[in-house]
Amino acid sequence: MSRGNRLKHTFRLPPALSRQLADYACRKRVSQASVVEAALASFLSPDGSERLEAAFSRRLDRISRQLEKLDYHVEVGNESFALYLRRWLAVTPVLPGETTPAARADAEKRFDHFIEALARRMESGRHLSDELRRVGDAGAE
Repeated sequence: MSRGNRLKHTFRLPPALSRQLADYACRKRVSQASVVEAALASFLSPDGSERLEAAFSRRLDRISRQLEKLDYHVEVGNESFALYLRRWLAVTPVLPGETTPAARADAEKRFDHFIEALARRMESGRHLSDELRRVGDAGAE
């Protein structure tokens, strides 16, 4: 940056930003004015907005991929539940209106076992989507 003719500018900064500027200039062993000059030049340069747009574009692409992955996992969960529920409805007899306390207790116990098995599976790192990919990869061969 040219050190020729200079115009003086006076402006105010919030205290936190002023401290950041001072700390940065001290660490880099340069003047605060040169840091402000370089920052303004970068901010106002014609390609500055293009760099910023490219950075936003990369970030949005990454977020889009994450959302697609999340969408896939939600879809797998929904389909798995639907298959399970269809099977359960097909094989489970309807209980009479005066269901016994023993039947309710047994249902609670079976549900607790289900929750424990689900927790073990989630902690193991094995997931249904991984198994689906393996099956899909084997079918593609």
